[in-house]
This record gives sequence, structure tokens and C-alpha cells, in this order.
Amino acid sequence: MGLDGSSAIVGYAEFPHERKYTGPKQFTLEQWAELTRLSLEDAGLGLKDVDGIICTDIRETGGFTPATIVEYLGQPVNYAEKVDLGGASPVSAVWRAAAAIEMGVANVVICAMPARPIPSNPVKGPVDPRRFFQSSSPNWGSPQAEFEIPYGNLAQNCGYAMIANRYASEFGYDPEAMAKLVVDQRKSGALNPLAAFYQKEVSVEDVLSSKMIADPLHMLEIVMPVAGGAAIVVANADIAKRCNHRPAWIKGFGEHLTMKTPTYAKDLCHSPVGPASTQAFEMANIKRSEVNAAQIYDCYSITVLLTLEDAGFCEKGKGADFIKNTDLSCSGSFPVNSHGGQLGMGQAGGAGGMTQVVEAAQQIMGRAEQRQIPNCDTVYVSGTGGIMSEQSAVILQGA
Repeated sequence: MGLDGSSAIVGYAEFPHERKYTGPKQFTLEQWAELTRLSLEDAGLGLKDVDGIICTDIRETGGFTPATIVEYLGQPVNYAEKVDLGGASPVSAVWRAAAAIEMGVANVVICAMPARPIPSNPVKGPVDPRRFFQSSSPNWGSPQAEFEIPYGNLAQNCGYAMIANRYASEFGYDPEAMAKLVVDQRKSGALNPLAAFYQKEVSVEDVLSSKMIADPLHMLEIVMPVAGGAAIVVANADIAKRCNHRPAWIKGFGEHLTMKTPTYAKDLCHSPVGPASTQAFEMANIKRSEVNAAQIYDCYSITVLLTLEDAGFCEKGKGADFIKNTDLSCSGSFPVNSHGGQLGMGQAGGAGGMTQVVEAAQQIMGRAEQRQIPNCDTVYVSGTGGIMSEQSAVILQGA
């Protein structure tokens, strides 16, 4: 049961990741259209080929999101879905597109996630309480509003620091290993012209001397918010074989949700990416040792360490040793986030996890230029939403 691997990523588009965006502001719908056009051109397809879309939230509507996008594109579709899994949404969109295509519901599916600033509204609205409280739901009846917000358990920095501290209590914590992870990723990001930190490598000392944000997490271990956005094109086998580039076939996937906030986590040191990854590898019939690169969601350094362990690339509690003894850069023995990851590129809102998907396809297509990994045929990709709350994994192959 699962995918048969007959659909593939055949094209992509990615906006530059910019800390200070100075270009013209476009509404989310306009960005969706531009990303669609660019990704289809990259694949060698046209808008008339598209019969499916997968989206996340857009600024222009709180409901009927897929229909709003389809209306704006002017292209009717047979399949549309809105994914609400936070940073796991891009990876989860990949397997949903593949599943729809294998079922025969669609032939070409666009998955786009814009994240550039939109034009300012001259009429000031009320303050969004989610932003004010740094929470996902201050609504009446929300467990978060009742049991967490009043007691200060808010936002991602606190949550991931709590996970890191629990990990330290159970397995020990090596700040130098975590800093070395950032150094390796920034080394790769320095070779990526679309990265916010292009040509800006850092040292272990730089990371450890950066401001402590939430103990034990330093500033350089936490993603930088940036403007950006990306899209991919997923197509069936017949179409994929006539597109412009080597297809990145979608061979297996997994998805696992356990809770919304860490307050309700049964075990902070074992994340949902474990079951998700196991399912993905079993479905693809691939061993961990066959993976040429891992594109791991990296909102925080601790996220990567837990994913390396829980996905089975090293033993539980041995992640720090693995990081210290392995070159994780794009030229290393086990490349992790060969594009720099979000720690090297910046996090473009909900499109953050799409950088991992695009890089995986780019590597398999042989289009990563200075970052190209030789003979890159099999890539593992993970997505993380919330605070290790909802995670997904896909396996992409070049043959």
C-alpha cells in the first residue's frame, strides 16, 4: 500500500530569500500566479496542462482559498487542496500531489507558497491576537488560550528551548556540536545565490558568541525571517518524461501528528518524524544507507539533531557525535541541507519548508551548480510544523 513512484517533480521556481525586500509588493494571488508561470516554464509546460493545485493560506481570503486561486489563474482544475500543517505543509503537499496523480484525479499539480510582503492596507484593522500573544489560537475554547497563554508558555523560541533542555537532561547537550551544524549549513548556504546569507560563512565561535535567545539556543541557531516563496510542478510519468529536466520521482512518504503544543507531548525527545520517516523508507523500499543527501527542516538547530536521530540516520542520543564527526556541508560525506537550509537561506514564512523540497529536486536534476552533490540519486526530505508537533517525510529518486 502506498505510492508506486510514477509521479515526479518536474520543475520549480524560487524567489530570492531577502532580509530586506525592496522589490515591488504584490498581493499573494499575484505571487501565486508568478510562481506558477515560472515553475511551468522551468518544466516546459503551460498553464493549460495544469489540472490540480495545492495551497496554504493566502492573505486575500480566510476561506475558499483554492477556488480563489483557481479563479485568479483562470485555469479550472479537477483537484484542489489546502494544507494546514505549518512548516510541514510543503513536504506534505508533495505526497498529496503524487497521490492525486496516481489515482488519476490529476495529471499536473502546482504546489505554490508565496511569502513576499503584500501592499499595505490603508485602513488599519484590529491587532491580530495570535501575533500579540505569539500563539496559534487565542480563541474562546482553545486549550492553548486557557492553559498556556496565561502562564507564558508561548511562541516557538520557548518551545524549542524546552525541547533542547529536556534532551540535555536525558542525553546531554554539546553546544559545540550544535554550532558545528550551523557552520556546515552556512558553508553550503554561502554557495547559494538565493540565500539570505550568500557568501557569509560563520565559525563555531561566531555561533556560540551570538546572543542567547532562549537558553540553550543562540541567535545563529534560529532561523531569520525573510521574504521569499517557491513552487514546484508535479506530473505523471508520461508528462514527466517529456519535460525539460531529469524527473525527481516521488517514491515514498510518511506523515505523523501527535499534538499541537509541547505541553501535551508524551516525550519531547522522540518526535513525530520518526514514524513518518519509517513509513517513507518502507514505502520507497529504500535503506538509510542509500540516501545521498538529507534536506531536513531546520527552524532550529535542535530540530535537525532530533530529525537525524528519529529518522534513523544515527542512534538516539548520538546525534551530537554524528554531527561532530561528519561533514554535513554540500561537499561532505553526508550532505544535510546542501542549499544552506533555512538557517542559511532564511525562513520565508510558510514557504520555509519548500526550500528543502526545491533543493532535493534540484540536486536530483543535477542543477545545483557549485553545490551539486556527485551522483545524487536518492534524497530524504522532512517537514516540521508547530513545535515538533506535525512532521512529514518524502523520499525522492532520480530513477
